[in-house]
Amino acid sequence: MGEILDPTDERVPIPREITPRPESITGTVGLLDISKARGDVFLDRMEQLFGERLPHVKVMRFAKPTMAKPAPEDVQRAMLKDCDFVVEALAD
Repeated sequence: MGEILDPTDERVPIPREITPRPESITGTVGLLDISKARGDVFLDRMEQLFGERLPHVKVMRFAKPTMAKPAPEDVQRAMLKDCDFVVEALAD
């Protein structure tokens, strides 16, 4: 099993388990741009690939106003309410 590190505070690591991969992707995928350079380029490509390979999957786009803070609560609530999966862009 892999190890997940929380970059916000490693003095007292919080034990976490990796979520098992689903057998298939259905429903709605949210793409979250965290406002790092070129993250939008990565998500544009992800959206294109979802359209080509999984045309039955709906894609929704979300964005954080800044990479320095967590996503605003309204964005978090929208993703939780509307998405079955979320991909977060961490590109530079």
